[in-house]
Amino acid sequence: MPHYTGPLLTRDIAHALRIARDRGDGTWEGSLDLGRTQAEVGLGAEAWRWRDAAYPYPEGLKDRTLYHWDGEDFAPISRYAGSLIKLVPTEWGVPTFEIDGIKMLPTSKESPLDDARRKVALVEPRGKTVLDTCGGLGYFAACCLAAGAARIQSFEKNEDVLWLRTLNPWSPDPDAPEHGGRLQLAHADISQAIVRVAEASVDAVLHDPPRFGIAGELYSQAFYDQLARVLRRGGQLFHYTGTPNKLTSGRDVPGEVAKRLEKAGFKAKRALDGVVAQRR
Repeated sequence: MPHYTGPLLTRDIAHALRIARDRGDGTWEGSLDLGRTQAEVGLGAEAWRWRDAAYPYPEGLKDRTLYHWDGEDFAPISRYAGSLIKLVPTEWGVPTFEIDGIKMLPTSKESPLDDARRKVALVEPRGKTVLDTCGGLGYFAACCLAAGAARIQSFEKNEDVLWLRTLNPWSPDPDAPEHGGRLQLAHADISQAIVRVAEASVDAVLHDPPRFGIAGELYSQAFYDQLARVLRRGGQLFHYTGTPNKLTSGRDVPGEVAKRLEKAGFKAKRALDGVVAQRR
């Protein structure tokens, strides 16, 4: 799917445009792509202009919601197909996303892209072929590209998440010329697709599954055995688990993950909010 190139608005940006117009300013300067670039917008009485197109001043935008131009109006970047999925702005510029109100990426202390960068660094992707099992918004893939990975095989099961990626300027576009074809993104369930990944064909694995209660198959011994099969000896893996409280949940998920990875043929230890492991 082609990536969206129109303006992205939040309630605060829409308010700033109206304030500048009412003040009599002829232009407004700010970002219409979540902080990636700065733009100059021409302000008229009934519409504002950007990149040779005119847009109305929207009213009634909601907090914690991003809006895109759908050709007729500014529409929220959200979909409902059994569950509500939406792209959510953050104070860092780089957005997160939610499914039924549950935030999918940590954003309380740093940008989700900076969080991804720290995790990706654990597998040292430069020059390597990387398996990105649950692509999400693509922040792991973006960090691998920036770090000089030779190739990234990325899988994403949820069609609506893939749609969010086309509207998120921080999500890498596999077809962008600057990436040189290094990112291959597949719409597929990695729990099934992994059997088609060749043995010992990847140098590093980034595994960021949904929580255990949603996708238990991605924490199973059978799946970890498959990860061991496709990863070359000496290869590195980072497995995000989150940091569930053992006292309240009654489970030590990182500990359980480490034990299963050890059984599959890894040397595993806790790192950041997950487990890092090396293929023996």
